[in-house]
Parts: sequence; C-alpha cells; structure tokens
Amino acid sequence: MSLSGILAANGKTALLAHKLWEENINNKGGLLGRPVQLVCIDDQTNPNLVPDIYQKLLADEETDLIMGGYGDNSIKPAMPLVIEHKRFFVGLMGLAVNQEFNYENYFAMIPTGPDPGVALTEGFFEVAAKQHPKPETVAILCADAPFSKSPVQGAKDNCAKHGMEVVFEESYPLSTIDFSQFIRMVKQSGADILFMCSYVGDSVGLVKAIDREGLQASVVGGAMIGPQNGSVKTELGPLLNGLVNYEYWLPVEKLMYPGVQEMIEKYQASALQEGTDPLGYYVAPMAYAQLQIVEQAITATQSIDDDKLAAYTRDAVFHTVVGDIKFGKGGGWTEPRVLTVQYQHLTDHSVAQFREAKTQVVLVPEVLSSGSLIYPYTKAKNGMA
Repeated sequence: MSLSGILAANGKTALLAHKLWEENINNKGGLLGRPVQLVCIDDQTNPNLVPDIYQKLLADEETDLIMGGYGDNSIKPAMPLVIEHKRFFVGLMGLAVNQEFNYENYFAMIPTGPDPGVALTEGFFEVAAKQHPKPETVAILCADAPFSKSPVQGAKDNCAKHGMEVVFEESYPLSTIDFSQFIRMVKQSGADILFMCSYVGDSVGLVKAIDREGLQASVVGGAMIGPQNGSVKTELGPLLNGLVNYEYWLPVEKLMYPGVQEMIEKYQASALQEGTDPLGYYVAPMAYAQLQIVEQAITATQSIDDDKLAAYTRDAVFHTVVGDIKFGKGGGWTEPRVLTVQYQHLTDHSVAQFREAKTQVVLVPEVLSSGSLIYPYTKAKNGMA
C-alpha cells in the first residue's frame, strides 16, 4: 500500500479501513476458525518497489492470501508475479489494470464497470452537454502517468458522443509544482470546457492555478483524484465552488447500505489519530468492501485456495457496505456506479460543511440526484446561482 509518496493520503485511508475490517472479523472469531492478520508494506508510491514487496510476501512471509494495494501504481506492477503464481487478487481502485493482462483471477474494487475510462468521464460530459448554450470545445490537461490513459481516452470518446471537439491536449510531469503555465495555455486555447485528470497534490495545485489565472470556462473538472479527499476539501474550501468531478460514494440516502454508516463513524473516530482523511468517503467504503469480498469468498468456499476463491468470486453476488456487487468481464463490476457531483455554496475551509452531501450536489445519475442542474463554473466559483 502507498503509505508515503504522492498517493499516501488515499493509501493511509485504505489501510485504516482495512484495520477496521480486521478488528471486526476477529471480534467475530476470524475466518475458518483462525484469527486474521493483515501485513502491510509501504511501496512509497513507487511502482518499481512493488514486485519485490509481493515476492517477499509470497516467498519469505508465506502469506495465505495477497491483496491489491490502492490504484494502478500499486496493482499493475504486481500483476505479472500474481499471474505467475496463479493467485486470487482483489485490487482497490485500479482503473483498467486488467485490460492488458486479462487475468481471470483478478477483481477490481472500483465502480467503473466494464468500460472504466468511459464510465469515469461520461457524467462530466453528460452534464456539460445539458448547458445552454451547449459547450463545443474541450481542453484536456492530465498527469503524465499510467492512470491518465484510460480516463483521457474515455473523455475523447464522450466528446465524440456529444459532438464536442478537443482543441487542446497537454500532459504535465508528475514533478510539476506550479501549474500556472499550463492553465495559461488552456486560456489561450479558448476552450469552453477544461477536463483534467490529476493526482491528489496536482489537483490542489491546478485548482489554485485556475483561481490565480482567472480561467473562464463553462465546465471545469472531470477525473481529478483529490477533491474527494477531506484534507483537500478543507484546504481548497470555496475554491472548489463550481468544480464538476467524480465521486464513488457520498452519504446520500440511497447509498446508505447496511453497515456503511457504522463503518464511516468508526473510521472518522480514528481518522485524526491515524492522520488520515477526516471524512473517508472516497476510499474507506471501497477498501472495507474489498475485504468483505475476500471474507465472503472464504466463508462460502470454506477455503483459502486461490482457484476456489476466484471461481466463486466470478459467479457470486457480494453484499457489502457499498451495496451488492457482481463481477463481470475483466474482473470489473458488471454495472458502473460512478457519481458526478458539483461543489456548491462552500463558504469556508471547515470540514463540517462537507460531512453531508449538500455542498457536493449529485447531478448524475439522476436517480441519486440531490440538487439542481449545473450552473456555469465561472458563476458558481463567484457564488452566483
């Protein structure tokens, strides 16, 4: 798990959720009559360290089961070794990791369904297409990282679907600190929409640069990792107003599945002491459900045999804190459940205003919609509805 480096914020949140599951399952007697012990090694958000970590866990530690860490950076480099050893492998939020490998024993705890890049971005462009006048031109700005490839292609597919033209596309190095030059390039393009695909720290820098440079656009956001995180929310505060981005879970009525509120309350009670995301809405439910998948597979098969666990997981319906889940092609969910939200009416930097979904208005899917249709980014940013 990435407990240091650029993805540490989400890695630490995932680990705390895993610890809550570990405590809960051991309080109930463990699995197969044995206590469960989680062993976690920090990969420092460095994909080059991942293979040796899994080699150590498999060979030296002789672990019964291995798990996928958080995101492409931690999962994809492990896949060749996992495939070689024919292990059962459930990853956390790796986007399109298995498109390259097509490994039948891999399963992805991410609600992006069988076409991840399109699912992650379609709500953003669906919302944009409903504006009057309809935006016509798009600028794409993304991190130069493997994670970006699938969302960027998905964005282009959705642009084509809605008759929009990509007039600017640029990637920035992960070492970038000042994003002003990139935002100035976007301004010069005159694009109606700015679609971004970024990591946690990048997202903070990008939003601040957008404010500093006074970018004028109808819709801004897209596939940014960061605004979902409580520490990022509180750092940016009102600068988030008007931003449209994806989420995987929020405390809206129709997503309050059995056990999720209790889990979130326990998580938030420990978050300050553990130095993790004070809210946990983005990663914690998915991380907890990741281990519920493993738990239910072990319980149903009464086994820790990798082939038996994988065979069961391919066909079963799992009951988790993020709802019922069934896996399909490539180990993804059979149906996407990505939320598209707009940040609205933020007035300060307190975490309290983010605890309910009122300031993170769900626009897509409509069945979960908790607020009105989007208003333009430039007006929203200035507090004008």
